[in-house]
Amino acid sequence: MLNMKRATLAKNPRDISEMFDEVARKYDITNTVLTGGLIHVWRKTTTEALDIYSGMKILDLAAGTGTSSAHYADRGADVVACDFSRGMIEEGRRRYPHLTFVEGDAMDLPFDDNSFDATTISYGLRNVSKPQVALEEMLRVTKPGGTLLVCEFSRPCNPIFNSLYKFFLGTAMPVISEVFSSDAAAYDYLAESILSWPSQDELAKDISDAGWEKVEFKNLTNGIVALHRARKAV
Repeated sequence: MLNMKRATLAKNPRDISEMFDEVARKYDITNTVLTGGLIHVWRKTTTEALDIYSGMKILDLAAGTGTSSAHYADRGADVVACDFSRGMIEEGRRRYPHLTFVEGDAMDLPFDDNSFDATTISYGLRNVSKPQVALEEMLRVTKPGGTLLVCEFSRPCNPIFNSLYKFFLGTAMPVISEVFSSDAAAYDYLAESILSWPSQDELAKDISDAGWEKVEFKNLTNGIVALHRARKAV
């Protein structure tokens, strides 16, 4: 019998890390199925929002198996894929041996000040126990004038669509994850964490409060996902 790792909204770092260790092997395929393939559209939009140029130094936090990091590298960026799940990193190194993977905590990053032209985190800030600390750490390691990009599940704008989305999270997603995931219990936490996450405007304020400037966001797929972008002061 599988040893199911079930994190809670307390977001104990060890619980979260062990949960992602458990789902690493089937993580990407499960996400593709659960989003109906939309995750690939969102990833393309995120990549384009970075305005990548050759040699651009990017820190990709909560990089998981490195799928987004590989897209950035394909555009010519010099990418560091950072995650605190050893299982995710091991799977990422197997899939993308050309990428640089570093095990690290978003709340205590193992990088020098002003190291990266851009820092990104996709679907990971929601899993950090103290997101504000992580946002401040991202500011620290980003160069003056550099970019922050946060892609995260958010709140659909249309009330009817939002009701249908909540029904999907609570009813359909557990059934789908039972079939495709190596740890269906982890996706119970996923639904809970999405429903408890701040709205687009609230997250924008949190980013601003952490010291970032020119904070803006764009809703993707009617707000199922929101893409927040900000700059570090020069």
